Amino acid sequence: MSYLLIDRFSLHEMSKRYIFFGFLLLTFFMNGCGDQKNQLNIFTWSGYVSDEIRAEFEKEFGVNVVVDTYGSNEDLLAKISAGATGYDIIMPSDYMVSIMVKENLLAELNRDNIPNFQNISPLFLGKYYDPENRYSVPYTFGTAGIAYDSSKVSPNPESWAVLWNEKYKNQFSMLDDQRETLGTAFKLLGYSINTTDPEQLRQAKEKLIEQKPFVKQYKSEAEELLIAGDVIMAHCWSGDAFRAAEERPSIRYVIPKEGSSQFIDTVCIPKSAPHKDLAEKFINYLLRPEVNAKITTFTKYGTCVLAAKEHLPEDLQKHKFIYPPAKVMESLEWLKDQGEFTQQYSRAWDEIKAK
Repeated sequence: MSYLLIDRFSLHEMSKRYIFFGFLLLTFFMNGCGDQKNQLNIFTWSGYVSDEIRAEFEKEFGVNVVVDTYGSNEDLLAKISAGATGYDIIMPSDYMVSIMVKENLLAELNRDNIPNFQNISPLFLGKYYDPENRYSVPYTFGTAGIAYDSSKVSPNPESWAVLWNEKYKNQFSMLDDQRETLGTAFKLLGYSINTTDPEQLRQAKEKLIEQKPFVKQYKSEAEELLIAGDVIMAHCWSGDAFRAAEERPSIRYVIPKEGSSQFIDTVCIPKSAPHKDLAEKFINYLLRPEVNAKITTFTKYGTCVLAAKEHLPEDLQKHKFIYPPAKVMESLEWLKDQGEFTQQYSRAWDEIKAK
């Protein structure tokens, strides 16, 4: 047989090659499993870290930045709670910060490594979800409302009721987010989005089941649907509406008269983060006014760094819905952690989606 003709020299060379490739394989497993010292791993919302910000941080600090995305706070919580490791930066919304603190999932920040913390406006500090800002840094703020194509929706919507109008059957989307979408029904019914009344929750659930045959899709990335023209209305977050309007100038945004939610999305470090020091450098970088302005320019959400406004285009400095007037602000609520009652929200949401 041919293998008998292999000489000792060939066998020796083959052995060296096996050793060499074995070494390469071992190096790959040691250095390629998400634990490189020069790699920052970010888990965030879609469209929240621009290629420009990522590339400039990589260049300045000589690192690689890898971005993974989620569609809701509940998706983020589920993945981190299930033991997902390797992420250095996550960006939960306000109420989710309080849940993750309670579940011991967040690392305490070392302010010595974040001197630009001083740039944050006091308006966004000391909030209910992290009173001493020990675990979170404000990233952006925004609202939830209705985006609509003004060339196809008439009259201009003023109420959440438009999303129950059979006239728009299969022409609008709802956020794939249990708290926000239940919140639309709560507001329409005249209740708080933070209600813990089982009867009010039942009514909201029935209202959304009634609406479901009219909904084209539950999707948190409404920007994509609006730009493509797949929907003419979308229950969405403000930044998605404003980004869509850049591509389709006929897109408008309204906060319904019944009121809605407001939120602060934050930057946090998971307790399991492999590169905490690098993560704190990234947070400090994001709080530079000129960098923070780029975040608002890209995401179309409000900046939490006062000095960043000076670096914004004039239209974004005075944007009517990025910085809502006082009367509108009075109609907005923060989504808050409802403790054990959250299970009832989840059960109601599962029943709605199952219909």
